Amino acid sequence: MGRSRRTIPEELLLLALDPATGTTAQPQSLDLGLAGAQLVELALAGRIAPDGDRIAVVMPRPTGDPTLDSALELLRRRGSPVRAVHWIGGPRLGLRQIYLAHLERCGMVHAVAGQMCGVLPTTRYQATDTEISREIRARLDSAIRTGVPPDPRTAALAALAHAVGLGKHLYPGNEGRSSRSRLRDLIRHDPMGGLVAHAVMDVQNGVAAQPRRDRAPAPQARPTAGGVPMQPRRTGAMARVPAH
Repeated sequence: MGRSRRTIPEELLLLALDPATGTTAQPQSLDLGLAGAQLVELALAGRIAPDGDRIAVVMPRPTGDPTLDSALELLRRRGSPVRAVHWIGGPRLGLRQIYLAHLERCGMVHAVAGQMCGVLPTTRYQATDTEISREIRARLDSAIRTGVPPDPRTAALAALAHAVGLGKHLYPGNEGRSSRSRLRDLIRHDPMGGLVAHAVMDVQNGVAAQPRRDRAPAPQARPTAGGVPMQPRRTGAMARVPAH
């Protein structure tokens, strides 16, 4: 995969960056969106494919992008297709920071050190080339305004932007209501993007934490012959991704 084209995770993060404050909108859901955007990018690169509501590796050959290849290798190690909602809902510690550092190395953003309340160190990120962000935004605006079916990359980006809640960031207020509605409707133009976007929203709604349908429910505590209760095996709760 060449570096002449930006990846969907990169574009999603650039969309989320507030040019005035240097912070990212919807930081916690954005982490989920970046994990989902990796899946879409890998699908577009022919490395994975949807298998119902699951994701299957169809070509384990690396793409040349270290962040994508790390995700691809983790998927390969699973050995069998994994549900998109479980993949996206898994621990993704620091994924947003990894992509911010990546964009900084690529020269698309630069870090600005500061302090919160004059004490706590903070880091904000400013786009070095606002034309890139304007071009990404223009693609979404065009798809919303014209109603012409967008290309798969733009459709997937729109679906993820809606899924992580960027609609109100991109099209605020009552005047942006119709644009937010059309942004949501773009989810139907790319099957993989739609699958991943729905998985992101399901994770936010707690669906990923529910028991799988193909597994028997956890047994209730019951006494043994000696009268000592046996507790059911506990499963780990879904890890939350800390905001940076």
